[in-house]
Amino acid sequence: MSSRNEQSRLRDIVEFIDLATGFLADMTIDQLSADAKTVMAIERCIQCVTEAAIKIGEARMAVIAPSVSMHEVRGLGNRLRHAYDEIDLGIIHRTITKELPILREQCITALDN
Repeated sequence: MSSRNEQSRLRDIVEFIDLATGFLADMTIDQLSADAKTVMAIERCIQCVTEAAIKIGEARMAVIAPSVSMHEVRGLGNRLRHAYDEIDLGIIHRTITKELPILREQCITALDN
């Protein structure tokens, strides 16, 4: 993959994380579960993050974001696509509030280098 494509995908990851974070704002899990539009929007953002990371590739993502498990990223993307009816909103909420900010910072660092 050319560095231009990698940079574009890293920017996509950052952009979709920012969108998901903005959509979720300060919602609790209970508030989120009552708001189908927000659930759909943030799930789509997370799916796009997973796709961009997969397209960058497992080996390269291990360098860019060593604290992020590509196995878990791929698994979450698969669950969003294929087991959408079994998604735990607690996992989605925690992913956006706790895990995606770490990935975002590591992607920003990679973009700055």
